[in-house]
Amino acid sequence: MQRRRLTRIAPFLISFAVTCAFFIDFCAAMFRCGCRSLWAGADLACNVHAAHSHHCPWCATGYVGETIVMFAMCAPQFTIAMFTRWSFAVRTLAALAMFPIAGSVMSLIFGWIYAYWA
Repeated sequence: MQRRRLTRIAPFLISFAVTCAFFIDFCAAMFRCGCRSLWAGADLACNVHAAHSHHCPWCATGYVGETIVMFAMCAPQFTIAMFTRWSFAVRTLAALAMFPIAGSVMSLIFGWIYAYWA
């Protein structure tokens, strides 16, 4: 029973770890805001710290906004991992694929709300 639970949740845990590690890199790719990898300075060079120019929508919303984005990115991963009957490999790959898909949707929503590209 324990092994079955682990094989059910493991695809989500793998995709969640990847999402956590590369969340800020995705932010930088979508908004070109100056964020860097967690191990390379994180948000030290983000435009949210500059007095001029647009401010990165994810970084500008602080912990609340980042939590909303992270939840919106991880909820589909969790759903795929837990509620599909696909094989372990397919569930893992599908959950990993939801990172850029859900992240792109959230980027577009936040970018539109904050008129970041206008």
